[in-house]
Amino acid sequence: MEVKNLNEVPAFITKDTSEIRELLSYRNSAIVNQSLAEAVVMPGKSTEEHYHIRTEEIYYITHGHGRIKVDGEVREVRPGDAIGMRPGCKHKIWNIGDIPLKLLCCCSPCYEHEDTVITDE
Repeated sequence: MEVKNLNEVPAFITKDTSEIRELLSYRNSAIVNQSLAEAVVMPGKSTEEHYHIRTEEIYYITHGHGRIKVDGEVREVRPGDAIGMRPGCKHKIWNIGDIPLKLLCCCSPCYEHEDTVITDE
């Protein structure tokens, strides 16, 4: 069994400029086919629009209030919302609230900078 605590894993900045703490992936565990991380987007900030070449991704909103765009479709999101993105789907998320927007990011295969293509200009 592997147990990782969010407060004990280091944060890093992804290619889309979000700050994440990777809880489980091949980089820090025996998990090899997926990754689980918490991302934080500060009030008034956003990620850069991007897509993943191979990775499908699920966002699960845990705190805050946001707006997400996936392949041109825009909607507001809040705690309890799950958003699925297939490989190749352009996506971007904004924090439109006054507290940090926190979301779990599940990636399969694991998140990699090299798999991320920035589409914002």
